[in-house]
Amino acid sequence: MTLAAENLAFGYRGRRVGSDISLELAGGEVLCLLGPNGSGKTTLFKTLLGLLPPQAGRVLLDGRDAALLSHEEIARQVSYVPQAHSAFFPYTVREVVLMGRTAHLGVFASPTPGDRALALDALERMGIAPLGDAVYTRISGGERQLALIARALVQEARIVVMDEPTANLDFGNRVRVLERVRALAADGISVLLSTHDPDHAFLCADRVALLERGCLLGLGRPGEQMTADALQRLYGIPVSLAEIRTPEGMRRVCIPSFGVSGPR
Repeated sequence: MTLAAENLAFGYRGRRVGSDISLELAGGEVLCLLGPNGSGKTTLFKTLLGLLPPQAGRVLLDGRDAALLSHEEIARQVSYVPQAHSAFFPYTVREVVLMGRTAHLGVFASPTPGDRALALDALERMGIAPLGDAVYTRISGGERQLALIARALVQEARIVVMDEPTANLDFGNRVRVLERVRALAADGISVLLSTHDPDHAFLCADRVALLERGCLLGLGRPGEQMTADALQRLYGIPVSLAEIRTPEGMRRVCIPSFGVSGPR
């Protein structure tokens, strides 16, 4: 299952946010969309998901023009994980996860025992099965984010799009979420995620797309595209890259320089 953009221009009525975007998410790949706030990441995602129509070019889902597909067809193949949020109603974690089955149920249908088994399996894969009966609004931000990923898994889509899944999470929960991202890819699920933290891309991405003011600055392997010069252009501050030794081997990290940044 693949998701691709061909010469895509995107934005809102009367306002273009980005243009000339061409990229493809391959099966079982983690592609990280990296860019500062306001670079157009969320608007691009809404266009790829069919929530906004392309202003030019097209979105392809497994080679088919997404404009010709219904929202239900897209939802069965692509799931969406928003930033962690608090619900207005006190649903349990299990109920929130079960909502992922909506794309497969009729208008008045209720979840079947099979649907509930899928929800339990997703909770276990995310490591939060003991929270099934907990009230979603009363668990931590990291736990809510894992619940949203579990909801996406219950949808049984082979592509998962995540909009800054680690935003507003503490250090430990950021790492836990990124670990789950890599686990999904190991299971053959394609993941497209956005972040504004270069270290997240170094940690979990197979490829990275650098988005600057709605245009692609680079696309390829993190070690090739995420140079000090490219990151300085992207964020408007001088940075250095360093190699550090970890139990898993050598890893590259991004180190900003203090006191020398200027206006972007």
